Amino acid sequence: MDALTVVLVLLFCLTLIRGLSSLTRRVKKHPPGPVPLPLIGNLHLLGDQPHKSLAKLAKTHGPIMSLKLGQLNTVVISSSTIAKEVLQKQDLAFSTRSIPDSVHAHNHAHQSVVWLPVESRWRSLRRIMNYNIFSANRLDAYQHLRYKKVQELVDYCRKNCLAGVAVDIGRAGFMTSLNLLSNTIFSKDLTDPFSDSAKEFKDLIWEIMVEAGKPNLVDYFPLLKKLDPQGVRHRMTIHFDKVLKLFEGLIDERLEKRKPGDERRDVLDELLTTGEESPEEIDRTHIEHMFLDLFGAGTDTTSSTLEWAMSELLRHPEKMKKAQSELAEAIGKGKAIQEADVARVPYLHCIVKETLRLHPPVPFLIPRRVEQEVDLCGYNVPKGSQVLVNAWAICRDEAVWENALVFKPERFLESEIDIRGQDFELIPFGAGRRICPGLSLAARMVPAMLGSLLNSFDWKLEGGIEPKELDMEEKFGITLQKAHPLLAVPLPL
Repeated sequence: MDALTVVLVLLFCLTLIRGLSSLTRRVKKHPPGPVPLPLIGNLHLLGDQPHKSLAKLAKTHGPIMSLKLGQLNTVVISSSTIAKEVLQKQDLAFSTRSIPDSVHAHNHAHQSVVWLPVESRWRSLRRIMNYNIFSANRLDAYQHLRYKKVQELVDYCRKNCLAGVAVDIGRAGFMTSLNLLSNTIFSKDLTDPFSDSAKEFKDLIWEIMVEAGKPNLVDYFPLLKKLDPQGVRHRMTIHFDKVLKLFEGLIDERLEKRKPGDERRDVLDELLTTGEESPEEIDRTHIEHMFLDLFGAGTDTTSSTLEWAMSELLRHPEKMKKAQSELAEAIGKGKAIQEADVARVPYLHCIVKETLRLHPPVPFLIPRRVEQEVDLCGYNVPKGSQVLVNAWAICRDEAVWENALVFKPERFLESEIDIRGQDFELIPFGAGRRICPGLSLAARMVPAMLGSLLNSFDWKLEGGIEPKELDMEEKFGITLQKAHPLLAVPLPL
């Protein structure tokens, strides 16, 4: 082979290598995003309201955006189209949860259906939870309990009405949700609905949500894990310990009273029996951690949604009057709402949907982590990246929602969009295989509680506050709560 041939072969090889390199770069095109700073990356851009900060950044960098949070590659999704790709079309590739260091306290991440990877243990626990708690048959069977708890909520408000005293709507809703769950699971109340005994438990649940949701340096710099420099895992261990000890005591109490052949009467009996018959599927530790998930997610999100709905209606009295008129005509003024009645009050449904649109309980769907490189809408998501779906931003997307920042329940009267994970413009409970299992309970509970409060009383803000002056500031955690509790005075109809 002469020298010219060798040169030509070398040039051809170099051209081929450059072409392949160029092709690889095109294939591995990363999503756009702000330029990271040395060491901290883009952490300084999060602020204390990261759902708002990232929604604002998405307007500059696009609906799929790449950030460097410390050492953690993060991809933020801010559009319904790309959310559908992540949560439905490529659901399996994005099904693993990104686990914050805080929930490793008490080994919770390895026992919890929320955090386990989509493998056999997760499938077993999810199936057991769905069958024993959230299936249509179970929900129907416990409907009388929910009605009783809603009646107690109305009675509590009536007592305040007679005394002319304001109701802390979020706390009253929390007591109702707490006792509903505790009766379903343990056949007993965990708090007196006519006292403030739920305050400590509510504060404890909120502290868990805050610790799990706050930016933690360990999550962005894994080398700091052993140091726990902010003390987040330490505090979470204390919080988990208090809740788990409560459940341990209730389980011990039941085991002491149980006798062979006893009729199963509640969820705890069902789970204990399943554990005895199939210990490889669920054991006592799993049961305790399942209760931690249920009481953490089920009480806080329901009461928060009720509080936001009442806040919006008090800010828009004409919409409250419209809902009350519908309830009076369909059910009869002054009556508590039964779940069977809810289908007859479509405007009430619209209020709940619009509340969940403007105030989704979880601003970021629980973060995902990709186990392998994934191609997403022409962009490369590197292995190990965290993926955040900003549900708050999607639900306020002005390209999808007309007058997106306006509370307008009427928008749903002629719309088929629903909250059950099929319409990605409105995904307050997520979608796909990791959709929130409590959605079906929340869809029954929130309209019944809200409708009963509206149909039993008129309402005014405490202290003569004008509707438009009501503070709607948010407090960020894993869930979004009102920064200032809603205090409203119930009035006789």
